Amino acid sequence: MRLDDFISIPDQGRVVDAIGEAEKMTSGEIRVHITPKCGNDVMKDAAKTFDRLKMYKTRHRNGVLIYVAFESRKFAILGDAGINAVVPENYWEQEKDTLLEHLKANDPATGLCKVIASVGEKLKTYFPGEEDDDNELSNDISYED
Repeated sequence: MRLDDFISIPDQGRVVDAIGEAEKMTSGEIRVHITPKCGNDVMKDAAKTFDRLKMYKTRHRNGVLIYVAFESRKFAILGDAGINAVVPENYWEQEKDTLLEHLKANDPATGLCKVIASVGEKLKTYFPGEEDDDNELSNDISYED
């Protein structure tokens, strides 16, 4: 299965643009990874992807991964140590609820864009943009089948 079987090419562009907009306000980094299937433990698979994408290699350890295994009907949102140390305990659950609502409505792009915008606002609160800030991680959606 291809990525555009889950999210259309124009909607992929919307997601990438949302990441760029969110990251303008913060030194944080946001990635979206899509895969058709994952194992029984979505958090374990998401953590492996987080490591494989080298998301821990940000200056402030403030990367966030939104991981969706669409055929398995599972997803996870993972923050690195820096962001996890400062967000409220239930923060990721709130974001997951937003994404779930849109996944159930078969509108993944809108759900991803809303979560990305919200995460960007939260990152901005704790990790505002810096003059010498570089885009440390790609904004492109990563995909594996």
